Amino acid sequence: MSGNQLDRATLAGGCFWCIEAAFEQIEGVRQVVSGYSGGTVHNPSYEQVCTGATGHAEVVQITFDPDAISFK
Repeated sequence: MSGNQLDRATLAGGCFWCIEAAFEQIEGVRQVVSGYSGGTVHNPSYEQVCTGATGHAEVVQITFDPDAISFK
């Protein structure tokens, strides 16, 4: 890794398990963390979110080296 700091992007795109697996395969990606964004329930469970009643979106936060891969 270069001397640059890592960048982060948080993306929503349906099921986070599929997005997580795809980004983990890309060179330059250092970490992929699944979670939830938005919604009305504090600290919801996967089961709660799957009901659609909490208003949350499934998201992944991707930490990457911008010298190895661009956001674009």
